Amino acid sequence: MNRETIEANGLTFSCLAEGPRDAPMLLMLHGFPEFSGGWEEMIARLSDRYFCVAPDQRGYNLSDKPAEVSAYSTGKLVSDAVAILDHYRPGGRAHALIGHDWGAGVAYAAAMRAPERFERLIIANGVHPLPFQRALATDPAQGAASQYIHFLRQPDSHEKLAADDFEGVMRMLWAKMDVSWMTPEVMAKYKAAWGQPGAMNGMVNWYRAARIAVPPPGGTLAPGDIPDLPAEAMRITMPHLLIWGMDDSALLPVSREGLEDLCDDLTLREIEGCDHWLMHQKPDEVAALMRAFLD
Repeated sequence: MNRETIEANGLTFSCLAEGPRDAPMLLMLHGFPEFSGGWEEMIARLSDRYFCVAPDQRGYNLSDKPAEVSAYSTGKLVSDAVAILDHYRPGGRAHALIGHDWGAGVAYAAAMRAPERFERLIIANGVHPLPFQRALATDPAQGAASQYIHFLRQPDSHEKLAADDFEGVMRMLWAKMDVSWMTPEVMAKYKAAWGQPGAMNGMVNWYRAARIAVPPPGGTLAPGDIPDLPAEAMRITMPHLLIWGMDDSALLPVSREGLEDLCDDLTLREIEGCDHWLMHQKPDEVAALMRAFLD
């Protein structure tokens, strides 16, 4: 696919950019531990009618990787997304903002802070911060499923993940999920992205900088530990599609409870027989749901 390098928000970003340049634009934001290549299946199925842009987000693969944790605050990540949109559509709008995993977190924040720039929002197995934080505070199963965040926030987690040819990252991918889509060819692409200088540290800096309160192992969160997340500032006003792989063991259905109360126009589509990596496991079905919503 066509890869190009752009300057945006004071950083250099590497982007996959496919489809007619004058077609409605889709901005696609990946999560951890993926990179822009995680969108290849969707781009292949949508770029006939849409201009698809999938950047390596800051800290990942071929894009710039600031070393300091503070460089990965939500505000800076949202500014990246808007600046990348401005590069391709100066002052204009994207037909849709699409996010998965951590990319969903950025997409939700961008939809809240700059709703005038995005006509539609599509999320694939990602969480709005308010229902997710509620689940972490009240649901023991979601709290247990999110314990890996404590490990990723450790100062040396990036070194442990990269050791033994990225054995630690692969264990996280393999944990209770189907990764039969990770062929040797695909794995080589991922390892090349993870192995870029500074990449693994930049990737886990997203977790270190995030204002997410995770309960201690087997414990609960005290009220003072929970960030103040005012619902009135976190509303999603544009049409919103949430696609959910029902076997996700990291993000449980409880993590989306109450989302409908925060959205003006929410469509939920559940897919059985796939998990967090739904776009790789059932790309035709996921792309068909996206296309129906976009059209």
